[in-house]
Amino acid sequence: MARAPAPLLLLALLAALAAAAGANAAGRKMVGVYELRKGDFSVKVTNWGATLTSVVLPDCKGNLADVVLGYDTIADYVNGSYYFGALVGRVANRVANARFVLDGKVYHLVPNDGKNALHGGKRGFSKVIWTVKDYVGGGDSPYITLYYHSFDGEEGFPGDLDVYVTYRLSGRYELSLHMNATALDKATPVNLANHAYWNLAGQGRGDILGHTVQLFASRYTPVDGALIPTGAVVPVAGTPYDLRAPTPVGAHVRAIYGGKAGIYGYDTNYAVDGGAGAAALRKVAVVRDGGGSGRAMELWANQPGVQFYTGNFLKDVKGKGGKVYGQYGALCLETQGFPDAVNHPNFPSQIVRPGQVYRHDMVFKFSF
Repeated sequence: MARAPAPLLLLALLAALAAAAGANAAGRKMVGVYELRKGDFSVKVTNWGATLTSVVLPDCKGNLADVVLGYDTIADYVNGSYYFGALVGRVANRVANARFVLDGKVYHLVPNDGKNALHGGKRGFSKVIWTVKDYVGGGDSPYITLYYHSFDGEEGFPGDLDVYVTYRLSGRYELSLHMNATALDKATPVNLANHAYWNLAGQGRGDILGHTVQLFASRYTPVDGALIPTGAVVPVAGTPYDLRAPTPVGAHVRAIYGGKAGIYGYDTNYAVDGGAGAAALRKVAVVRDGGGSGRAMELWANQPGVQFYTGNFLKDVKGKGGKVYGQYGALCLETQGFPDAVNHPNFPSQIVRPGQVYRHDMVFKFSF
C-alpha cells in the first residue's frame, strides 16, 4: 500500500519539548501530528505521548464534529495536566505510596499525586516522544504504529521495556488500538491505558450529563479518599455505581464522591464481566449522546477493568478552537488492569516477566 504524504504538522522540537523529554536522544526527535482518514471519518495522533488528538465523524444529519477533548498545539499537550488522549504508563492509574514489592525487592516510584504515583509518574509514557515506526494515512485500513523504549529504572520501574501502540481505522466507523509491551530483562508491572475524553455531541459542546452509559460490569473496586483501592471487589447492585442498564450520567453523578472535598462524580474502576483473562475482546461499554446528534459508541477490550471518569476535575480548561471545558465536559473509559494491583495480590496480576508480552486491545465502534 502506498505511503500517505508527510504528516499534517511536522515541527522541530522546541526547548520546552527537549526539557520535558529529558536530555537524551529522544529529546532530539521530531514531533508531528499524523492523520488517518477513511471517507468522512478521520483521526489524528501525535507521537508526543502517543496521544489521540482528534476523532471526527458525522452525526445523524451528516454534520461533522470532533468528539474528543484536546489542545490546539503540541506545547499545550507538553504543559497540560489532564492527560487528554494520552497513552499512559508504564503503570496507568495510581500506585499507593509510590512503592511496591516484587520478588522480595522494594521499588520506590516517583510520586506525582500527593504521596502516590499516577499514570507512570512525572515523566510517564504520556510525557515522552515516541518513534513513528510505520504510517499509512489512507486506503482501506489507515494506521500508525509508535514505539517507545522504557529504560531500567525509569520513574523507579524495574527493567527495560519495549512498547508499541498501533492506532488503526479498522472499519467504516471503527477505531482500534493495539498495545503491546515486552519485558526484556526484569519482571515489571505493566498497565497501559488510553486516556481519551469523549463528548459525543462534540468537544466543547456542553457537558455529558445527558449522555447515557451502560457498563457491562457487575462489580467495582471501592477506593479511599485518595482514590486508592481498598482491595475489595464488590457488587454494584443497589448502589449508584450500577450502570448495567443504560443510565444518564447525571442520574447519580452527585451521589458519587470523587475523592476530594466538594468534588463529586465517577472516577471508578469497574471489573468487566467475563473473567480476568486478557485474551478475547469483550463488550465493555455503550455510550449514547442524549442530545440531537444521534452518535453512539461501543467499546470492546480485553482488559479486566475499566476506569469510568466523568471529568470531575475539569475547570475552565482552554481547549481546541477556543472552546473552554468545564466540569463534566467529557467522560473517559480507560480499559486497564485494576489500579494499584501491585499492592493487592487478590487483583489480577499486571506483572510481566522477561520474554513475556503484555497485550491490550481496544475497539471503538461508532454509529449515528
